[in-house]
Amino acid sequence: MKVLVPVKRVIDYNVKARVKADQTGVDLANVKMSMNPFCEIAVEEAVRLKEKGVATEIVAVSIGPQQAQETLRTALAMGADRAILVQTDQDLEPLAVAKVLKAVIAEENPELVLMGKQAIDGDNNATGQMLAALLDWPQAAFASEVTVEGGKAKVTREVDGGLQTLDVDLPAIVTADLRLNEPRYASLPNIMKAKKKPLDVKELGSMGVDTAAKLKVIKVTEPPKRSAGIKVETVADLVSNLKTAGVL
Repeated sequence: MKVLVPVKRVIDYNVKARVKADQTGVDLANVKMSMNPFCEIAVEEAVRLKEKGVATEIVAVSIGPQQAQETLRTALAMGADRAILVQTDQDLEPLAVAKVLKAVIAEENPELVLMGKQAIDGDNNATGQMLAALLDWPQAAFASEVTVEGGKAKVTREVDGGLQTLDVDLPAIVTADLRLNEPRYASLPNIMKAKKKPLDVKELGSMGVDTAAKLKVIKVTEPPKRSAGIKVETVADLVSNLKTAGVL
């Protein structure tokens, strides 16, 4: 079974994002970048499926600038077999990303697409669902446990009321939640091996996909600073303050 894992290059989660002076977006100059944490979880889950003998090949895919090759090499060091970079300097919207991934899937024919539920930069949580709709494939989002057997994926997912278990026929789209697993650190030997694994670079223009932006960013600003809290002496004072603030 071939598993395709889309991965995204984002600002490292330990770095505080800074807004550009002209408020047109986030300043990426001289900022540490890394793989989106939810994408790391998806790669780890694919590698675990291969270790169990379920998956036979793992293909990592990224859409982004030339520097995204570093992100793909990380996926290869974690255990992916080969990688594809769809190179572009455009900041694509979720629908455009889904369209590009659909074109890649048409060439690769994977039985399972494992991807992060969202990226920590845009926080859209939309690409997986859009991709499933474009492909007309079953989907299971926010997976906290995945078992693949007999042409089906059994997925436990987190919902507001607790946990829900779904059986989806393959091929399918599964998006990884935070509690699915804990990604491994790539060992030095695997990092060295990853440099020799195949990484195919395609230009976005060669994919024959309409990636024109449908949205326009008006302004990007930092969230307002939180005001300091106050201490109260009694529960009655707390209730009174909450009523005054309109919370109760």
